[in-house]
Amino acid sequence: MSAAGSERARPAAPDVAGLRDAVGALLRAAGADPGAGDFVGTTDRVTKLWCEAFLAGGAMDPATILGAPVLGEASTEIVVVRELPFCGMCPHHLLPFIGRATVAYLPTDKLVGFGRLGELVRCFTARLTLQERACNDVVDAIMTHLGARGAACIMVGEHACLRIPEQRHAAEVVTASFRGEFCDRAELRDRLMPRA
Repeated sequence: MSAAGSERARPAAPDVAGLRDAVGALLRAAGADPGAGDFVGTTDRVTKLWCEAFLAGGAMDPATILGAPVLGEASTEIVVVRELPFCGMCPHHLLPFIGRATVAYLPTDKLVGFGRLGELVRCFTARLTLQERACNDVVDAIMTHLGARGAACIMVGEHACLRIPEQRHAAEVVTASFRGEFCDRAELRDRLMPRA
């Protein structure tokens, strides 16, 4: 997918009241009383958690996050930021995935603050999405908004759907997306990939 015009439409803002009602309905369907015992306040806690951890990315704008870049003082070959934390919600099972991302880019004349790359990862993972899609979205945003010569994102995640008791997989999922010069330069890709 080319960088130009590749960004997907941002998700709609969550309906907080509807989400709270849905959590209550889920508890009742599971045989629990949301107004009694251990479940008092659960609807509010779950709604708050979902809005802050799993749906907040939809309100974030990659153009704003990467806006006002710093003009480079000298030629910079590569920028790499590792161990950027992320959490997301898989749309297939509505179970969370958490992990760390490495983001890299080959700048032209625009540099961006390192913390903004972490915000970019959060923008695309704190939503109902696939890890693979989030990787693609991160690199496409860097190419589009920074005019980079290349961009890379590698995510290593643990998915709850692989760790539920019936399956008992202690698996890590590694996804990687490369754009621009990273596609042609194996030595750069090799430097970024996690070692087994």
